[in-house]
Amino acid sequence: MNNTQPKRPNVGLFTATAFVIASMIGTGVFTSLGFQVVYIDSVFSLLLLWVVGGVAALCGALSYGELGAALQRSGGEYHLLSKIYHPAVGFLSGWVSTVLSFAAPAALASMAFASYLSVVYPVLPPEHLAALLVVIIGSIHLSSIKIGAVFHDFFTIVKVILIVIFIVSAFSITTATKHTLIPSGKDFTLLFSSGFAVSLVFVSYSYFGWNGAIYIVNEIKNPNKHLPLSLFSGTLLVLLLYVLLNYAFLYTVPMTELAGQIEIGFLSASNIFGPVGADIMAVTIALLLVSTVSAFLFLSPRIAQVMGEDYFILRFLRKKSSGGVPVNAIIFQIIIILIFIYTSTFEQVFIYTGFTISLMTSITVLGVFVLRYRQPELPRPYKTWGYPFTPAIFLLINTWILYYLLVERPLESFIGTAIVSLGIIFYFLNLKISPAAEIKNRYL
Repeated sequence: MNNTQPKRPNVGLFTATAFVIASMIGTGVFTSLGFQVVYIDSVFSLLLLWVVGGVAALCGALSYGELGAALQRSGGEYHLLSKIYHPAVGFLSGWVSTVLSFAAPAALASMAFASYLSVVYPVLPPEHLAALLVVIIGSIHLSSIKIGAVFHDFFTIVKVILIVIFIVSAFSITTATKHTLIPSGKDFTLLFSSGFAVSLVFVSYSYFGWNGAIYIVNEIKNPNKHLPLSLFSGTLLVLLLYVLLNYAFLYTVPMTELAGQIEIGFLSASNIFGPVGADIMAVTIALLLVSTVSAFLFLSPRIAQVMGEDYFILRFLRKKSSGGVPVNAIIFQIIIILIFIYTSTFEQVFIYTGFTISLMTSITVLGVFVLRYRQPELPRPYKTWGYPFTPAIFLLINTWILYYLLVERPLESFIGTAIVSLGIIFYFLNLKISPAAEIKNRYL
C-alpha cells in the first residue's frame, strides 16, 4: 500500500474539533424530533434518547481515539478495518463511507438547507438550491486545504454561537408548553420499546460525525494528543447542546404540532420570535447547515483518495493537486451527493444511512478488543478510557439499534445491506483486474 505521509500537517486541534462539531450539528438535530414524537410522547424519554445517543457517541469517540492514534493514516474506518481485520473489510467500509455514509448526510443537510430557505422564499426550487450549495462548497474545498479550513472554522463558530442564543431565547419566553421531567412508569416501558430503538436511529444519525477527525489523521498536527482530544471534546460539547436544544424545542412547541414535521427549528422560532423572527431564524438555521455540508465534503474525499492509492479499480480517485487537495475524489463526491438530492426521499435516507453507519462503526469499535488481543505489543499513544466498559457500552447500544431496525424497518435495512453487498462485488472485481504486484503487496 502507499503509506506516504503529508510533510506538513495543516490542521490544528481547534480545526480538528471543529470538524467533529460541524459533522454532528446538522440535519438531524433540526429535523428528527418530529419523527421521534410519532413513537414517543414523553419529554423525559425524548431527552433520554439524546443522552443515550450522546453516551454511545462518547464511548465510540474514546474507542476511536485509541485506534486512530495507534494506526495513524487518513481514511477512517477504511484504513482501520483493513489493518485490524482484512483488506476486504476495509474496502467495504470505505465503499460505504464514500457512496452512502457521507454522501447521504451531506445530501440531507443540503436538502434541509433548501427546505428552511424555501419556508421564507418559496419561489426558490429546493432541489436546485440544495445542488447549488453543494457545488459552491465543493468548489471552495477544491481551491486549497487552508481556505477550506478557514471557511469551515468560521461557519462552525457561528453555528455554536447561534445555537446558544437560540437556547437562551427559548427559555426566556413566558408562554411555554407545560412538561414534566419526572419519569413515570410509562417511561420505563418506552425505554425498552421498538419505538425507542427506532427513534434512537434518528438520534445516532444526529450524532454521526463524532468520529470526524479520524478521517484526516495525516493532516492533524500532533495526532497522538490532538486526535483523541478533538474526538472527545467535540462530542461532549455537542451532547450538551443537543439535550438543551431539544428541550428548547419541546419547551416552545406542543408535541402534537411537532409530529411528522421537518422544519422543527422554524416552528420553535415562530413561538419564540414571532413570524418575522421565525423567518430570520429559518435563514439562520439554513446557514448553520452550511458547515455540515462543508465537513462532509472535506472528510469523505480523503477516504476515497486513500482508497484510490490502494486499489487499481479506484485509481482515478488518487489524484491530488500541488496543494494536496484530493481533486478527483471531491468531484466524485459532489456527483454522488447530487444524485441523492435528485432521487431520494428524506426519511428513507435517514434510516438506511443510520443502519449502515451503526454497522460499520460497531465493527470498528469491536476492533479495539481484536487489536489488543492480536497485537498487545503495538504502541498505543492513547488508550481508551474506561476500557473494556466504554467500547462494550457502544456495542450494546448499536446492536440494539440494528436488531430493531431489521425487525421494524426491513426495507431500509435491506437497502443498506444491498449497498454493502455491492461493495463486495467491486472488491472482487478489483482482484481480477489489478496487477499481480499490487495484490501481493496488499496481502504481505
